[in-house]
Amino acid sequence: MTAENRLREQICQLAKSMFDRGLTGGSTGNISARTDDGGLLVSPTGTSFGRLDPGRLSRFDATGKLIGGDAPTKEMPLHSAFYDTRSTAGAVVHLHCCNAVALSMMPDADEDNFLPPLTPYAIMKLGKVRLLPFFRPGDAAMGKAVRSLAGKRSAVMLANHGPVVAGKDVEAACNAIEELEDTARLALMTRGLQPRMLNAAQITDIVTHFDVDWEE
Repeated sequence: MTAENRLREQICQLAKSMFDRGLTGGSTGNISARTDDGGLLVSPTGTSFGRLDPGRLSRFDATGKLIGGDAPTKEMPLHSAFYDTRSTAGAVVHLHCCNAVALSMMPDADEDNFLPPLTPYAIMKLGKVRLLPFFRPGDAAMGKAVRSLAGKRSAVMLANHGPVVAGKDVEAACNAIEELEDTARLALMTRGLQPRMLNAAQITDIVTHFDVDWEE
């Protein structure tokens, strides 16, 4: 099996795992990954994470030209924005996971640092998550909003919509977006209960020890 075929299989397996566990439903969500030649494999428009076909993934060459597969997701501007501004991005995942979306609707949501510091893992895998305003699905303005961050964030939360996460590879991106959803769930579970969060010194220690890109 070629490296590209292995990547195709991996994308579909990870997407199905997230679908089967209810992280995104119906035909929602999209996923992409860099190929060895600098191109992209992307989930097609209108497809379900539970039923992606490795042979029908949208295939782009290194110049951004669609050269194979079905038509890509309408959220390509989001994916392109991360690849163009973060040299370390090897994959991008976007989900419509319920807890993260619910947290984005709260009136006191922190735009600069969306996730409260409840555990070390979201800090380690995501850094600070920027909460972006609501955009109509497919609106190219979402990509412009990500580009305005100049590559300083690996993850954003689209208000009333869902998270978007870039990782060094597709497995890392999927692990990180699942951590985002888990942390959002914890935040909702403990809302109003005054949970003990990590303090500034603990956060600094985690950021330093794990060399986290912690944009101030």
